Amino acid sequence: MEEVLKFFLEYKDMIFIITLSVFLGIEVISHVPAVLHTPLMSGSNAIHGVVIIGAIIVMGHAESTLSLILGFVAVILGTLNVVGGFVVTDRMLEMFKKKKK
Repeated sequence: MEEVLKFFLEYKDMIFIITLSVFLGIEVISHVPAVLHTPLMSGSNAIHGVVIIGAIIVMGHAESTLSLILGFVAVILGTLNVVGGFVVTDRMLEMFKKKKK
């Protein structure tokens, strides 16, 4: 128990910043209109490409089979997230196109 209290006292500034960031993020996201929510989320999923590059770099430096497998899983999941973000964006944009008569 003393170790937990020591940890909180040592990192109280960082814990405060993280807690404040969580509440601020919830407040900002809750005020985004529904029309903008899907394109914003799919765009942020596209940023996941950075995670893919990081996972590829980690896989290149992998020394054990476990780290290689975890890196491969990270690449697969990151790729699915990026592709899903672009698919959602495409579907959203299709909704705004004029229909042919």
